[in-house]
Amino acid sequence: MNISKNFKWSEFTHSDTAERLHINNEVTTWEVRDNIIALVDDILQPLRDAWGGPLFINSGYRCLELNKAVGGVPTSQHVLGQAADVGCSDPIALARLAKRMNLDYDQCIIYDSFVHFSYRRDGGNRNQILYSPKYRGPKMV
Repeated sequence: MNISKNFKWSEFTHSDTAERLHINNEVTTWEVRDNIIALVDDILQPLRDAWGGPLFINSGYRCLELNKAVGGVPTSQHVLGQAADVGCSDPIALARLAKRMNLDYDQCIIYDSFVHFSYRRDGGNRNQILYSPKYRGPKMV
C-alpha cells in the first residue's frame, strides 16, 4: 500500500532487527499514521521529486521495543512516526537540496550513508542541521 507515488507503508515499518527478534513493528495509532503521512507529504516526497532518483528508507517508524533494540534514544522521533533515515548516493547533496528547497524539517542529521529527516506536523519545526559524531565528510555552507 502506498503513502505517496514513491513511498510505501512497508518501507516505514520494515526492520531486519524486528524480524530477527520477532518484534511487531506495525503502526498501531492514528497519530503515528498521520505523522508518517505528513513526513512523506511535506518532506520526503517533495525531496524525492526534486532529487530525481531513488531514496531509500533505512529506518522509519520504530515501536518502543524496536527502538530500544536498535539503541535508539527514548525520545526518538522515530517512535512517533516523525522521522526517517533516508539512504541515497550522496547524503550531503541531499541535505543541501532540502535546505535549498526551504523544506520545514525539524532536524536534518547528516551521516556518511544517509540523512535523518524529522518533521513535526504541529508546526514546531526547528530547521536544525546536525552531523553524526562519526561524519567526516563536507559540511553545509
